[in-house]
Amino acid sequence: MNRLTRYIFRQCAGATLFVTLGLTSASWLIQSLKLVDLVVNRGVGIGLFLELAVLSLPQMLALTLPIGCFVGVLFSYNKLVTDSELVVMRACGLSQNRLARPALILAAIGTAAMFSLSVYFLPASKNAFKDLEFQIHNQIASVLLQEGTFNTVSDTLTIYVRARDAAGRLEGLLIQDSRDKTKPVTLTAEQGLIVQVDNTPRVLMINGTRQIWDPEKQQQEVLTFDRYSLDLNQFRDAPGARILQAEERFIPDLFFPTDADNDPVLRAHLLTEGNNRLISPIYCLSFILVALAALLTGELNRRGQTKRVLIAFAIVAALEATSISFTNMSNRNTAMIPLMYLNALLPAVVGIVLVLYGHRILRRRAVAAPVSEAAA
Repeated sequence: MNRLTRYIFRQCAGATLFVTLGLTSASWLIQSLKLVDLVVNRGVGIGLFLELAVLSLPQMLALTLPIGCFVGVLFSYNKLVTDSELVVMRACGLSQNRLARPALILAAIGTAAMFSLSVYFLPASKNAFKDLEFQIHNQIASVLLQEGTFNTVSDTLTIYVRARDAAGRLEGLLIQDSRDKTKPVTLTAEQGLIVQVDNTPRVLMINGTRQIWDPEKQQQEVLTFDRYSLDLNQFRDAPGARILQAEERFIPDLFFPTDADNDPVLRAHLLTEGNNRLISPIYCLSFILVALAALLTGELNRRGQTKRVLIAFAIVAALEATSISFTNMSNRNTAMIPLMYLNALLPAVVGIVLVLYGHRILRRRAVAAPVSEAAA
């Protein structure tokens, strides 16, 4: 990499890093705000909150990196045009290939980073995130108990809490235990606590009643108590019962699943996700080539390339929209998957042709136009 290439590359890389970090930070902040409720209202510790927030970062980065590469290259090359630096470079005899090389190096780095995210970091972080959510749902019962609402802990257990103080004491408990459909149990208590006994979550109720409907006698049996302990592990889902979502699976499991043989809808969703993982890194290259084609094709105007910049943004926005549309269509019909590849590869092919040969074609047309007018 010579000095000139390094100079342009540093500008592109710096702008890309700035834009990507900005977009990722904004997206991560929005995602983190959704998790703040776990700390403020449901008693989850700061450490667990930070772990959940960090695990959401790869997903944010996978969305923002292609956009960051595009905006970084577009901004840097437009600045070089405005400052007449690209004009001087072209006048000194630098070819289109030399001018585009720094951005193409950045495209290679971005594509490699996206590929590592898609293949490993994205499914690994998503799986860890879902495992942690599953653990919270099944082991940290206090997370689920939000005051003023009916909290569905499981299919057979619903808990209502009127209020909870700063120390975690519960007031006004109503618990519906429906494990025995013929004899549902209703528990009420003036006060209660969520306690851990041998790593087992329990609801300790104080001054309450236990009501059971007896269908044979057609009457309600009521038992009063001073203290009553309810083991929440009785209502937990069986270990390992969680079905992995498509976003949590690694590529081999997406293309060759062992649990989707009898579910064509799940198989189609997994196949679409697997192909999308392979396609998404290509957008780094495609978006950068769109930016290069917009600014390097034709004559360079140091007074500004506003029209070309807007066209480039419109093309990238259209590519993002069609990418989402083709993915949704492929989830319903896998025959549409080739359109996902076409949407990612076509801009790259057209872009590289325009970057390398577009300037020559336009120059030949400009030379041929006066000749044809003179002949006429």
